[in-house]
Amino acid sequence: MRDGIRDKVAIVGVGCSQFGENWDMGPADMIVDAAYEAYADAGLDTPHERIDAVFCGSIYSNRGPHEVADALKLFHRPVTMVSNYCATGTDALRCGVMSIAAGMYDTVLVVGYDKPKDRGVAGPSVVLNAVRDLPQTPAGWFSFAAACYFQKFGAGREDLARIAVKNHHNGTLAPKSMLKREITVADVLSARMISWPFGLYDCAAQSDGAAAAIITRRDLARTFRDDFVLVKAVTVQAGPNPQTDPGHDFLSWKPTLYAAEDAYRQAGITNPRTQIDIAQVHDCFTLTELLTYEDLGFCQKGEAKAHIAAGTFELSGALPVNTDGGLKSFGHPTGATGVRMIYENTLQLQGRAGARQVKDVAVALSHNIGGHPTACGIAILGMP
Repeated sequence: MRDGIRDKVAIVGVGCSQFGENWDMGPADMIVDAAYEAYADAGLDTPHERIDAVFCGSIYSNRGPHEVADALKLFHRPVTMVSNYCATGTDALRCGVMSIAAGMYDTVLVVGYDKPKDRGVAGPSVVLNAVRDLPQTPAGWFSFAAACYFQKFGAGREDLARIAVKNHHNGTLAPKSMLKREITVADVLSARMISWPFGLYDCAAQSDGAAAAIITRRDLARTFRDDFVLVKAVTVQAGPNPQTDPGHDFLSWKPTLYAAEDAYRQAGITNPRTQIDIAQVHDCFTLTELLTYEDLGFCQKGEAKAHIAAGTFELSGALPVNTDGGLKSFGHPTGATGVRMIYENTLQLQGRAGARQVKDVAVALSHNIGGHPTACGIAILGMP
């Protein structure tokens, strides 16, 4: 596979709506909030003149790309809808980056959004269509992995609880997060059980929200701003369905391994533990974040427990993870999450993350598991 995108595309503006139960907003309102913040961030006074194409992502929209085009009045240009379940936002970014690197467009708007709270259900749609399969809920899938991991490596609910406590704390420092409540390990362990070993605080919050990014050719980036951010790598990789894969051991997720290998190759990363400064990872459950530490090479297999205890992945640690609270407390409007991670990493790289700012951030990674989970998207950003 050719190295075709590294440092060719720059992020020059980002925006994010408030995430939460946005009962007083429609999808168009959140799209406008995110996109116009990104316009202002890029100093883009005439977006209709500068934006050549739009790549958007949503899981629950029934209007397709027209919803974004109508909300922003961006007509007479291609508007494309991307769908890859939880990896949708990263995939929309990938499509936008590829279109610029290929020379098709100069400047592209990427938008991810979803409004699941209007669907009348408490969580993702679940189809109970195969009684011989593994449990047909995300909590069920990952609880199997937790049980296997606990048995093999001696971890326990307390280790997962520390991840929840960390992400709740970080979320209190992010103005646009959904949940802003400090919790304790005792709170996590005493919470209502969802699917053992996951209690309520081990599970990500579902929310409404939208996020946006303006990307452009590197040689045009300074016409927008001086402190632009470069896309070092972006990839989406498919893997076998873990429910039917006879080689699945429940101790890692193959799509994450595949995507990490490809993204690191693109970005020239040979030692992620030392070359990546911060990461936003897909913590749909606390166990998912733990496995991702190891799948991304931030620590060796089975060593996550020790790093959690040592505070490695806290804001003050050697490799902070989910600096804005992650899916756990920022919330997870499915199509928006990948772009929200780009929003956070861009702010961190530019030193604009406020109370949650990590010192000396030069390289930032974002990670989305998608499908069920049979896909993974990873983006690596860096300063020039």
